[in-house]
Amino acid sequence: MYLFIVNQNSGNGGGDRVWKKIRDILQRRNIPYDYIYTRSAEEAHSYLKEQFALKSDWRAVGVVGGDGTIHSLLPAMRDSGIPLAVFPAGSGNDTARGFRIPRKTAAALDVMLEGMPRNADLISISGGSTLTALAVGFDAEVAHNVNNSRYKKICNALGMGRLAYIIGVFHTLLTFRPAPLSVECDGIEHTFPSAWLAAVNNVTTYGGGLAICPDAKTDDGLLDICIVHGCSRLKLMLLFPTLLFGKHTRFPFVTMLRGSNVTIHSSLPRLALGDGEHVASTPLTASADPGALRVMCPDSLAV
Repeated sequence: MYLFIVNQNSGNGGGDRVWKKIRDILQRRNIPYDYIYTRSAEEAHSYLKEQFALKSDWRAVGVVGGDGTIHSLLPAMRDSGIPLAVFPAGSGNDTARGFRIPRKTAAALDVMLEGMPRNADLISISGGSTLTALAVGFDAEVAHNVNNSRYKKICNALGMGRLAYIIGVFHTLLTFRPAPLSVECDGIEHTFPSAWLAAVNNVTTYGGGLAICPDAKTDDGLLDICIVHGCSRLKLMLLFPTLLFGKHTRFPFVTMLRGSNVTIHSSLPRLALGDGEHVASTPLTASADPGALRVMCPDSLAV
């Protein structure tokens, strides 16, 4: 039997619309399932733990929602051996993008029912885990501002979740200021006198499709880190369009690192968001957690 966690509030009601399509297909095909509607991360996590305690042979858990909904379920899903199936219905949907899950609901359901469960790493931090990315500094402030904005709801209603993050960049530029930052990667320290952001990624994109770490892989046991430093506001603004295609890595004010452990210190306290959710502040340490999660993927995906 398949279990579904449905976040009705994701994507301005997109979660509910996606679930109704899934339910209709399941019923037409006589596929047994159970489900719950959830309105909060805590509710979803508690329900999943309860279901795992009652029944351990779920074929997969389908999450209908955004990256934040998936993030809330990681403590229960981690090391359970039960695969995660992703149905994108949020603003950013970088989990779906990272595992090449189709946007069309019927195609995403085919991945759950007929795809391949594959091992995926997690980003482990104190007190929890993150699946897609850990944003520290400017990018975290962008996500924080977007999540608390009116324009996010408008963009979601128009089916343009990525646009909300682009607006958020200009919004955040007005108040954010860079600061000295040090990044220790596998025991080697790198210092940056004036840094804007540090992104620690397990997938290639964050922020609704910005290819911040274009070479990241979900199962290599390593973290990809991007630091943007030593540039003006104008250069930072010009950088963001190149993130859509992962071309920013050629700039001299962008440093790319890769390792299994990373520690980030900043002279100013910096907000850190994991999967778009507030998880910590600097200083912080993150490490790769190899193969901690199973994810249903298209057969063609060589993760």
